Amino acid sequence: MLGATAHREHLVGLELQSTNDMKLPLRMAEYALRAYRLYEAFPDQYVLYVGDEEMRMPSELVGANFQCRFTIKDTRTLDEESLLNSPFATDSIFAILTHHHHRPETIRRILERIATLESGRRDDALKKLMILAGLRKMGDAIRAEVKQMPILDDIMDHDFLGPLIRQGRQEGIREGLQEGVIKGELAILRRILGKRFGDLPTWVDDRLTNLSTSELEDLSLRLFEAKSIDELFVR
Repeated sequence: MLGATAHREHLVGLELQSTNDMKLPLRMAEYALRAYRLYEAFPDQYVLYVGDEEMRMPSELVGANFQCRFTIKDTRTLDEESLLNSPFATDSIFAILTHHHHRPETIRRILERIATLESGRRDDALKKLMILAGLRKMGDAIRAEVKQMPILDDIMDHDFLGPLIRQGRQEGIREGLQEGVIKGELAILRRILGKRFGDLPTWVDDRLTNLSTSELEDLSLRLFEAKSIDELFVR
């Protein structure tokens, strides 16, 4: 993402990275040059690392007569309390990616915050939480915490989390729930793809429809690194 400060004094570039890509500095240099070509100014560049592995990427590309430096931050080093206490619910959701002093307590506080939202916003917030939780392999931990929270009993009727919590109770129901989960993930993924790449060609819908749940999750992770819609679907 590329934007400007309030008074347009500086350009700011923000990149999300979910894996250790040693070519990241080259990509950041390319982004900086593209921004300069368009706006005749270099952006202040920031990378948020949201991956599960320990971050190992360099934060610069330096040659004999060239240098590109940027700030890279592992989300686990962000202040958990500041995010949880933020006036913005989206900040509290992002706290799922920080280093937790007590994981169940962090999850409980995030869910309690989501529970205060109105129905439509709550549904959207829950979907975002589950996507981010997938980056840390914490989906099961969230579902377990939901079961223990009376304040969120209504979530059992939620079209996204409810089926995930109850799946496996009956074999006949499990197949229907799985189909519902895939439809939900597809809807979210299409919205994100549209935001990043614009109007999607017909062949993208065809490809998405034929992907399994695990393939959709893999595609969601690679989405943050792909430079084009064609690159995203070429393995």
